[in-house]
Amino acid sequence: MQNEDGRPGLPAPQQIRGFHLYEQALDLPAQLALVEDLRGVIAAAPLFSPETRYGQRMSVRMTSAGRYGWVSDRRGYRYETHHPAGGVWPPIPARVLALWRAATGLTRDPDCCLLNFYGEGAKMGLHQDRDEADFAWPVLSISLGDRARFRIGGTERGGPTESLWLNSGDMLLMGGTARLAFHGIDRVEFGSSPLLPKGGRINLTLRVVD
Repeated sequence: MQNEDGRPGLPAPQQIRGFHLYEQALDLPAQLALVEDLRGVIAAAPLFSPETRYGQRMSVRMTSAGRYGWVSDRRGYRYETHHPAGGVWPPIPARVLALWRAATGLTRDPDCCLLNFYGEGAKMGLHQDRDEADFAWPVLSISLGDRARFRIGGTERGGPTESLWLNSGDMLLMGGTARLAFHGIDRVEFGSSPLLPKGGRINLTLRVVD
């Protein structure tokens, strides 16, 4: 879907606990084009398996594009200007930036596009996005591939949660009261989408870091 000026047009969002859910924001041709762009990102900055600060391997593999990439190892969670194997991160693809601008209405572009790949059995525990300098900027999540059950909590750990399913082409905007909400991926229905030939889910998370 595009506006008359060529920018991506978005459906009206649903509001869930302060999150704005844009269902099927990307049609199939747009999803396929985005996946092709991301193949270029991964070729320049290969996927890696991060460690938690406690030495446990995460079940997701990840990489980044932009001025910064998010990394995790025994030194902790943080942003870095270089891939763990060396080399700067590739630029954020133009199609991804267009989606950020359409969803947020901002002229300030994100500093980081974190790419998480969920293979069979991968998930992400409840966490907050709080490694950024200013929480006034929103976070945009883009889902591609297999559907995933997304769990939303409050701003304090241990409170009540609810879940919703994210499908390929959905986008989720976290801002305002939802910016520091706990959230995670409970489960991915491996093989539920034909978008990625070998199955799996790609999640893009766009953030302003500085």
